[in-house]
Formats: sequence, structure tokens, C-alpha cells
Amino acid sequence: MNHRTLGTTGIKVAPLCLGTMMFGEWGNPDHDDSIRVIHRALDAGINFIDTADVYARGESEEIVGKALAGGRREHVVLATKVHGQMGDDPNEFGNTRRWITTEIDNSLRRLQTDWIDLYQIHRPELDTDIDETLGALTDLVRAGKVRSIGSSTFPGSQIVEAQWTARERGRERFVCEQPPYSLLVRDVERDVLPTCARYGMGVIPWSPLAGGWLSGRYRKGEELPESRRAAMLPDRYDMSLPENQRKLDAADALAALAEEAGMTLVEMAIAFVIRHPAVTSAIIGPRTMEQLESQLTAADVTLSADVLDEIDRIVPPGVNLRLGDDGYSNPALEPEARRR
Repeated sequence: MNHRTLGTTGIKVAPLCLGTMMFGEWGNPDHDDSIRVIHRALDAGINFIDTADVYARGESEEIVGKALAGGRREHVVLATKVHGQMGDDPNEFGNTRRWITTEIDNSLRRLQTDWIDLYQIHRPELDTDIDETLGALTDLVRAGKVRSIGSSTFPGSQIVEAQWTARERGRERFVCEQPPYSLLVRDVERDVLPTCARYGMGVIPWSPLAGGWLSGRYRKGEELPESRRAAMLPDRYDMSLPENQRKLDAADALAALAEEAGMTLVEMAIAFVIRHPAVTSAIIGPRTMEQLESQLTAADVTLSADVLDEIDRIVPPGVNLRLGDDGYSNPALEPEARRR
């Protein structure tokens, strides 16, 4: 695979990043099988792995740690995240100095490593000052536990705020953003991706297959598949909702376009994400070896201008077909906060 530079770090990564959310209780509970999938991805040229503490309450990190033991760690750019609820204690959560300085050691232990290449804040948190968060992360960088820091699913305004705070307060800055981005979730094209480009930030989008909607299994007139994601997030797959019907229409039309262009929908969906000039690497999240193999080939796919024009006709640039698929709940838009 041709490597790309992660923001301004100088670090070279493959255009596909192996996401490991589906390894462990949330997806594939077989550790040995999950490790085989990780090793296959590394052997195929992927040198970038992304996980998070909250994935199956640390189990995903443990699986990644076992997979990288025995000499593979040194050749992998390893990313993980902090923020999600990890216990019943209300302080085992969030972006505070108290939690970050505790949880980094837990992640290092689970991952069986002395350092994290990219340590990311999994979601913004409005009741914690961003300077508090950046100050804690800066100390981790200076202590050698973390090489670089990043954000995940931050809206454009908070990306700018974090960059400004880092500059004004002398903190380490976020070098990378991890937003949701796919053929069905294109809102980040309006602001987030241009903002990242202006600040020289790398971009590693999550869910390029839109939570399975672009796997090729969602077709009109066919029985819809069952999945663990659908069980966890039923509103995103409830076909009684008009917005999900719109997603089904679009997924069906995109699948037909991919077939006409001589590729799978999976290949087209991932190729679309990694061709955006602001994007560094797309996070793929296979649960099985078969799913991994179906996604690896996307790195070699080129989309013609005609295909891109037709994609824009089906789902216009900057549009999300369903509110909420961007992974960020803006409290200003909650019913009790609206002014009408």
C-alpha cells in the first residue's frame, strides 16, 4: 500500500487503518480468530491500528496487545482513545485530568506497550475545559507515554477552539481528527474536513460503510439483515422511520452504481472516503476474515469522474440522510434547549 503522512507528524500510515471495535464481546468474542484477522491485515500492508478503551470495556485493547506481542509492535502505528464510561464510578469517564492520567496506564497495560502513537479524545465534553484536557495530554506526551494526540467526532467549532487553546496556552495540539464519513454521512464535507485541512490535521474517518448500510446487504425488495449494531442502535435501522427508508433507497442505488462500474459497493464506499484530499486513512472495522478480505481491495480502486458525479446525484455533497448518524449529539438542538 502507498503510505500517506499523518497530518504534520511525519508519520507514514497506510490508506486503510484497522479498526478493532468488533474484536471482543461487541463482535467477535474469539480472541485467537481476532488475532488472526489482525495479523492478516498487517501482512497485507496495513501498519495503522485504531482501538479504544471503551470497546467491550478494554477487551479490544487486550486483543490488540496480544496480537502485537512478539515483535510486531515496533512496526505498527497504534492509536487508542479515552472518554467512554469504564465503570460504575461517575469519575471513570470523560476528558478530565483525573481520568486521563489514570486511564492511560490502564490502556498501556492492556495493550502491552510503553507508548501510544496517537492518543485521542473519543468525544468532546462540554463540562470539562478543553485546556484541562490538553494540559493532561501535554504532560503525557512529555512523559513519553504518548507520541501525538488527536480528537474524535469533534464539530468544526470545537476543533478550532482546541487549536486556539493549544496555541495560546502552549499545549500540545491535536494533530488528527477522527470523524464519521461515508457515502451516506457527508455532513463533515461542509466544515470539519476543510477545517482539518486548514490546520494541517490528519483525518481518519470511522464507519466508511455507514454501520453496515454500505456492505451490499441492504437492498430494496430483500429481507434486511440482522446485526449486533442494529440491536445496539435500533433507531438507525428501524425501517418504519422515513429517514431510514431514504438510506435504503440510497444504498440500493449506490449498490447498482457499483455493479455497473465493475466493483463491489464495499470497494466503492471505502475508495470514496480515502480519495478525499483531506483524508489520510479510512478506518475499516471487520469482524471476520471474510469481511477484512472484502475491504482490503478498496485501496487499489480508482473512481472515475462519472461515478463520482452519480454518487453526488444520489447523495449530495455535505448531506446526512439521517440526523444523528454523525455520532455527535448537540445539546443545543435537544427539544428542551430549542427556542421556538
